Amino acid sequence: MQLAADLDTPAVTIDLSKLQKNIARAQRLVSEAGKLNRPHIKTHKIPDIAAMQVKAGATGITCQKLGEAEVFIDAGVTDDILITFNIVGAAKTRRLVDLARRVKRLAVVADNETVLQGLSEAARGSGVDLPVLIECDGGFGRNGVQTPDAALDLARLADRLPGLVFEGLAVYPNNALNTKPFFSRAIELFKGAGVPLPVLSGGGTAALLTLADYPMMTEHRAGTYAYNDVMTVESGAATWDDCAMHVRATVVSRPTEDRAIIDAGSKVLTREQYFVKGFGRIVEYPEAAIANLSEEHGMVDLSASPRKPEVGEVISIIPNHCCVVSNMVDEVYGLRNGAVEVVWPVAARGKVR
Repeated sequence: MQLAADLDTPAVTIDLSKLQKNIARAQRLVSEAGKLNRPHIKTHKIPDIAAMQVKAGATGITCQKLGEAEVFIDAGVTDDILITFNIVGAAKTRRLVDLARRVKRLAVVADNETVLQGLSEAARGSGVDLPVLIECDGGFGRNGVQTPDAALDLARLADRLPGLVFEGLAVYPNNALNTKPFFSRAIELFKGAGVPLPVLSGGGTAALLTLADYPMMTEHRAGTYAYNDVMTVESGAATWDDCAMHVRATVVSRPTEDRAIIDAGSKVLTREQYFVKGFGRIVEYPEAAIANLSEEHGMVDLSASPRKPEVGEVISIIPNHCCVVSNMVDEVYGLRNGAVEVVWPVAARGKVR
């Protein structure tokens, strides 16, 4: 039996009991809100974990890129997949149509006419009808049409184009500032135009706490909840005890009394911070701060920590953003009671096309 203590560092570990509890909790919250659960696999990129989510009650999965969908279709996890990224260019749309032939439902999003035209060109004459959701910007400032009227215009175009089937609207995250008024107005507008909206798809892990505020949504897409991280804790969506992913790292140097160097740098923890300080939380030394990173070195400020680690000590780090850490390693180690129960290859690692 391999123990966590035997793992060479840096190593990414997943507490299996916490993972299972997180999956069950999110499924319960979504089901109690009367919505379908469509978890986003970009957090873990592991077919076995997606299979756990489907077994818990998820209606299907969400992928961000075609490469991810290819991995999960090959693994036979589910035959109901939504890709939430504009698919542009003949090479990608051909891959999309090929994948759509292999599953019951492979839906996509679009927020402009060029994307819809490209999808239609690939689908027409192929024997495949692609379900399409119009992506809307609820105030997050990323993709998405800017008005309900623009959403209706694109929905009508999707209905006219051969090979496409308009199914509804999508937004991320639910709790972006303008989501509620945007969707309330869109529902009125579409109803007046006689255009059905069978799917209204929302998303976000933090938004799991406010599902009741968005009764119009029919399904929810969250990903980070499976592992949780510093950001989900800071947003109030999880506690430190809910964080299933830890990065084990070794203290390799103590150049000064108040500085330690660990063997996990930006090539493991990444430099993502968003709205949090530092580059992760050290479980054993919560008053310490991972103040800076180079590629292979993590610089730990110990000035506020009454206890200080020694050279050779292994520490556990909760990363700021677990999803990007998944994409940095070849495998993760599933732990139960301090022992390695499973080693999962991160099958969709690097699948960014």
